[in-house]
Amino acid sequence: MGSGKTTVGQLLAARLGLRFADSDQVIEQRHGRSVREIFAEDGEAAFRAAEHEVLAELMRGPDAVVSVGGGAVEHQSSRRLLRAARVIYLQVGYDEAMRRVGGDPGRPLLRRPDLDDVYRRRLPVYQSVATLTVGTAGRPAEAVCLEVISRLAREPGLPPDPRIRLLSLKDPNEIRSHEGVGPCASGCP
Repeated sequence: MGSGKTTVGQLLAARLGLRFADSDQVIEQRHGRSVREIFAEDGEAAFRAAEHEVLAELMRGPDAVVSVGGGAVEHQSSRRLLRAARVIYLQVGYDEAMRRVGGDPGRPLLRRPDLDDVYRRRLPVYQSVATLTVGTAGRPAEAVCLEVISRLAREPGLPPDPRIRLLSLKDPNEIRSHEGVGPCASGCP
């Protein structure tokens, strides 16, 4: 949430000539309901199972930059999938993330009284699945994108799979219209 993974992911996909996919958007398209509705009607466990199915399919599919919600690491099988790919953890501090998205009424996770605890609990898990960690605080998306490309090019021992998963703490109930599946148009933000 607030790390810039959609914007950076679209830029990265455009620079690498890959398609961009947002796992939450794919879930919404498949289920014909918003992530918020899936959580409310079926519960988080059902959403995590659907998320795992989508991640597995995206990993088997054509090369892509995939934006993955931060809660995916809560599902053990999804963590295994992520560990088998190049995962770029776009790191943003809690306070910075709250400054970026704090006033967004479309993010129900912001109302959780234990949000800071959720954030802290996930940090070591993000690190455990990440191939690279790139800080985003106070940086333009283009600079983050260029750092990711540069670091991927010189990182020894990376798996040969060029697919990249972007990971950040993201509200799994929030989908914005600029997120989705498809190539980034020439006018990427």
